[in-house]
Amino acid sequence: MSINSVLGPISPDDLGFTLIHEHLSVGMPGWELDPDDFNRKDEVASAVDKMAEIIDLGVKSFVDPCPMELGRDPEFAAEVASKSGMQIVIATGLYNDALGIPMHFRMLDVDAIGEIYERELTEGIGETGIKAGIIKVATGGIPGFTEIGTGVTSAETKCLRAAAKAHKATGAPILCHNSEVEPYGREILNVFDEEGVDFNKVLIGHACGVGDMRYYFDILDRGAWLGFDRFGIESIASDKLRLASLCGLLSVGYDRIMLSHDAVHCMRGRPGSGFGEMSGQSPNWNFGHICRNILPQMRDAGVRDEKIDTLTIANPRKYFQR
Repeated sequence: MSINSVLGPISPDDLGFTLIHEHLSVGMPGWELDPDDFNRKDEVASAVDKMAEIIDLGVKSFVDPCPMELGRDPEFAAEVASKSGMQIVIATGLYNDALGIPMHFRMLDVDAIGEIYERELTEGIGETGIKAGIIKVATGGIPGFTEIGTGVTSAETKCLRAAAKAHKATGAPILCHNSEVEPYGREILNVFDEEGVDFNKVLIGHACGVGDMRYYFDILDRGAWLGFDRFGIESIASDKLRLASLCGLLSVGYDRIMLSHDAVHCMRGRPGSGFGEMSGQSPNWNFGHICRNILPQMRDAGVRDEKIDTLTIANPRKYFQR
């Protein structure tokens, strides 16, 4: 079966080198009330230039799992895809309790939320006709921005169950935002297990900053995927930690892993100071960092090109295949 890109269906076999978790634009809830939004024409042009740069580096597909309430902009993504030639996949789904899940959705039941997700996957987002190709869920706080230690909340659990329903109805894969400080991948899989989700379609994201082999083994041994998808964000965890964990897993036969940066092209509204500080502490946080810097370091550590192709080409294909 095909994958919904912002310009129409594509085959999993045509994904090629895929960055599994990146963002074209993000807006914290309330951004739409700020009179100082971005210059759309300029930001599209700049995004097209960035896509051209990574296309030259070999990237063919770009997954932007921005949730519904965080500035998701299907038409922005479609314009960038059309002008750049990048295959872009966007998401349905909601963010975590700390920064998302608007009150309207908190008042809906699981079936209603799941039906909204399903509609965005099968009919399109709003009046755009642009279909989501993946389901986003999120748990836990964000270090430096929100309280941590809340566990998986009841609102997050409701959204997990709604995502499971949409997944079973459509076959779309689920991508999970996860806290590196207090990761809840095991708990997420427990909920999905109760709902009968195919773990081959579940990616536990932001795992690379955790650095806990027992945690990695628990996720991978249950048949889910790990997202090593924050390369370059040194303010959260060093790339040395991420590489050590990745190379360690590969050395003992675990390769159900996909790579990315969780980089953001532009913010909706005026950027907050916290985002600016995080960017300033992470000079390599950009869409080209893995190709330019991380893959050479992996090769120097003895990782063969065949295994790199598994992580960047074969695994995204298997994840999206239905």
